Amino acid sequence: MTIFYARSGHGPDVVLVHGWGLHGGVWADIARGLSKDFRVTVPDLPGHGRSRACRAPEFTPEALAGEVQRVLPGPAVWVGWSLGAFVALAAAQQSPVAVMKLVLVGATPRYVQLPDWPHAMSLAVLRQFARNLEQDYVATLTRFLSLQVAAGEDREVLRRLRAEMFRHGQPPVAALRDGLQLLEREDRRAALAAITAPTLVIHGERDRFAPVEAARFLAAHLPQARLQIVRGAGHAPFLSHPALFIEQTRGFLHG
Repeated sequence: MTIFYARSGHGPDVVLVHGWGLHGGVWADIARGLSKDFRVTVPDLPGHGRSRACRAPEFTPEALAGEVQRVLPGPAVWVGWSLGAFVALAAAQQSPVAVMKLVLVGATPRYVQLPDWPHAMSLAVLRQFARNLEQDYVATLTRFLSLQVAAGEDREVLRRLRAEMFRHGQPPVAALRDGLQLLEREDRRAALAAITAPTLVIHGERDRFAPVEAARFLAAHLPQARLQIVRGAGHAPFLSHPALFIEQTRGFLHG
């Protein structure tokens, strides 16, 4: 079964990859803005949104990237948010000819702390979140969404995230569990030096999931990367600052 995807516009290909628990609809405003210059493909990853009945052979960034490439096999710019950034990085690593440029949003090479990686949440916090998910599904997802919004940020961002998460029904617990396990185990730091695609790293100044130091690490260790920090933004700067996001992304893609 092929994953669901929406497509709009004409021009060079751009693919927008969503984060954990959400679906492609979260990109609606960005897709509309970019489709004036590009052909924009917005997939729902396996187990998410309208691809809830579709399962990847395994829930790894490489397998998820492969599912996206089944509906967009040619060269494209990959824009990945949060977990979707792992997918975009995997695509650039395993299919460099197919990834013309990268835009990484709210991204980090690793979500869980290690002795040599303090720029992340503790393993205990992530595992407690996973336990809470099993016990109180809706409350845990609601708290997860509230953490993506920076203090003082427009509450419309939180309302939009909540609406999108449940727009196509409750996300399947199996897919959410698989996603949390991916976030726990993935460490892309060693792979960054081999990714040669020009990259724009867009990151919220007040991101509580991926501290801004993680974005600085990405920008410093990817061979062709530059960093755009969005002041006052949390984990979803494309929702809180859509005009700035579209301006920066369009300029980078045309450049």
